[in-house]
Amino acid sequence: MSRPLLTTALLGLGLAGCTGLPEGTRAVTGFELDRYLGQWYEIARLDHSFEEGLDCVTADYRRREEGGVRVINRGVDLAAGEESVAEGKAYPIGEPGQGRLKVSFFGPFYAGYNVLALDEAYDWALVAGPDRDYLWILSRTPDMEPATYRSLVERARALDFPVEGLIEVEQGEACAAWR
Repeated sequence: MSRPLLTTALLGLGLAGCTGLPEGTRAVTGFELDRYLGQWYEIARLDHSFEEGLDCVTADYRRREEGGVRVINRGVDLAAGEESVAEGKAYPIGEPGQGRLKVSFFGPFYAGYNVLALDEAYDWALVAGPDRDYLWILSRTPDMEPATYRSLVERARALDFPVEGLIEVEQGEACAAWR
């Protein structure tokens, strides 16, 4: 059985037209969308009702034939043994080469997706929504070096994100059956 992932929150964000950046932050420059495409593992997040109880969370980004990017988000409620999948679309916004996208999982309503920090090799990313209520630490692999993780948390703290609220997402052995 599958339940929608992200719809509720992104509907709320979209209705407000929230494709901006959190005040006082900047998206990365020199961003290459084609290098960003592919699968990412969610290492940590500020939790929200649309992801509550989900682990083994991944996001997969692929080019759409009609233009833009196809987004597939997956997560698992390990306690219930239930997978949640949401499909959306994204388009670059802002200046060319800026790490900013607008993402929609619900009709014409879009939310901001802002890459605030990105590894040179595109191995990890620090991503925010339009404000400080939305923050994700992503990795190309299901695990992340502890020093890298701590560095990203400190970077987010310096940008005034409420990092005390970050939850670490299970990506270990419990997720094997869902991969």
